[in-house]
Amino acid sequence: MPKKNSQNHGPAPTQSIKKGLFNRILLALCTGVCGFTQSASADQLLQQPVVQLGIDQLAAANFKYIQGQRVGLLTNQAGVNQHGVSTIDVLKNSHQVQLVALFGPEHGIYGDEKANIPVDDKVDPRTQLPVYSLYGKYRKPTAEMLRQLDCMVIDLQDLGVRSYTYVSCMRYTMEACFENGVTVVVLDRPNPLGGLKVDGPPLDEHLMSYVGAFQVPYVHGLTIAELALMAKKRPGWLQVSPTVQAAGKLIIIPMKGWRRSMLWSDTGLQWVGTSPAIPDLSAALGYAMTGLGSQLGGFTHGYGGPYPFRLLNFPGKTPAAIATALNAVGIPGVRVTPHQYQTAEGKIKSGALVLVTDWQTLRPTALSFYMMRLTNIWSDEGNPFAQANQQQARLYNIHVGSEAWWDEITTQGAHADVEKFIQLWQQQAHAFQQMSQKYWLYEL
Repeated sequence: MPKKNSQNHGPAPTQSIKKGLFNRILLALCTGVCGFTQSASADQLLQQPVVQLGIDQLAAANFKYIQGQRVGLLTNQAGVNQHGVSTIDVLKNSHQVQLVALFGPEHGIYGDEKANIPVDDKVDPRTQLPVYSLYGKYRKPTAEMLRQLDCMVIDLQDLGVRSYTYVSCMRYTMEACFENGVTVVVLDRPNPLGGLKVDGPPLDEHLMSYVGAFQVPYVHGLTIAELALMAKKRPGWLQVSPTVQAAGKLIIIPMKGWRRSMLWSDTGLQWVGTSPAIPDLSAALGYAMTGLGSQLGGFTHGYGGPYPFRLLNFPGKTPAAIATALNAVGIPGVRVTPHQYQTAEGKIKSGALVLVTDWQTLRPTALSFYMMRLTNIWSDEGNPFAQANQQQARLYNIHVGSEAWWDEITTQGAHADVEKFIQLWQQQAHAFQQMSQKYWLYEL
């Protein structure tokens, strides 16, 4: 494995993120959402040393880790270098690399496939390379797909949230490659939420699935390469035999210039939408905040509109009523406000817009669990969680990850003790973060 940028065993990561970061994340969240525009001073605020991504570091090393090998590439449209050039093109156009096949996660290699819809194998019209879908007939590469490969390069932009399926795709791919003697090369990328924010329920082992491939808190605070390193090193994290796990070859190409205290807005990198519903940074944060709260019950979170995962609605309730109820809970770092916008067709739509007011104190997942309790308070037909059918209950639970919380919300409903669970999950998140430091590739 190439030399790490750093391996931190210093101060505990519970130190506060610097105040300047708070201003930059607010700017990223509010631009285009609250009607704010970036002024010259704001542009200066956002100027940061550009982070060199794993693909940049691989190219700077003249591709020495994959020279002379037949290479497969698992990536999508967000797999780009620091200048926005697709990793597909970087590898295809290099005389040092023999790129022979592409592999696509959910949404396909160009991110234009709908969520939860199987994607077929095809031939890429741009490169004429075969594209094997890992979100279609197969979720895990087959031996036949890997037969022509010496190594598999993985360049996927994660959101830092457990249920985002790209890390699951990586895990399944690692397992298949290790089983078939194919080297795995992970090109690292930033965690958009930074490397210090860890939050939400950990995953019960029996609830592991494609929306929960690792037993981590819902917001895990790691980069995708750090997750890969943990999966390689920790017993039982890959569903392969201990012998195969030990023998599997993993090469990590770390970033240069990234620190755990950095949010995406500190990197100097341009955001590329990771999937149709995550076109910008605001949606990425909103996914962590409201995704679970709209999994079951009456709330919607703006999916399909201009404010995905940030604009809340509930049947029979006005945006003002939603905002009042959620603000009354007093969630640190969050404010909800009524908001209207005009569609391209001239229609006026509205909802309760979720805004971040203090990144330092924010516990991203807390909002979702208060939304669940509020669902019970407002429901006219009893507890929707207790009334869920088996399929609905399973889908909910594999996302949330906690059977104890399921017992609480189904039996207590409007009286569910959200505060008790948030406190418990904070303690568990802290313990996970302390444990995970041995796999950190970057300093604070």
